[in-house]
Amino acid sequence: MGRQLAALVSGLLFSAGLLIGGMTDPMKVVGFLDFTGDWDPSLAFVMGGAILVYGPLFRLVSRRPRPRFDTKFFLPTRRDIDLRLLVGAALFGVGWGLGGFCPGPALVSTMSLSTEAITFAGSMLVGMAGFQLWTRVRGHRAQK
Repeated sequence: MGRQLAALVSGLLFSAGLLIGGMTDPMKVVGFLDFTGDWDPSLAFVMGGAILVYGPLFRLVSRRPRPRFDTKFFLPTRRDIDLRLLVGAALFGVGWGLGGFCPGPALVSTMSLSTEAITFAGSMLVGMAGFQLWTRVRGHRAQK
């Protein structure tokens, strides 16, 4: 029960931070990304504040022998930059710029029943499922 409660509280805290910081407002996000037009730098302060909190806490928590609710830390081990990473980053950036949402804020915004948020989140989930299917099929073919 402790693990589920910690996940719920973490998710609610993250959602509240996204709402308060304005990350769920697509117009604010597009304004932040519009460097050549009417640029709104306020989200830079939100992201900077998140980095200032995350940086020291990550160093502190990662010194522990294990997380509080699991047997080990699950951290990325790959350090290389490949085509898959570059294409994924490009798709993320294009989606963020066109829709004004990235995954977390899109899911939070669906609670407002906004057509744009629901459409974006639904499309994102279809894309994720399609990618999983593609990698499974591709991996299956590679094993033959």
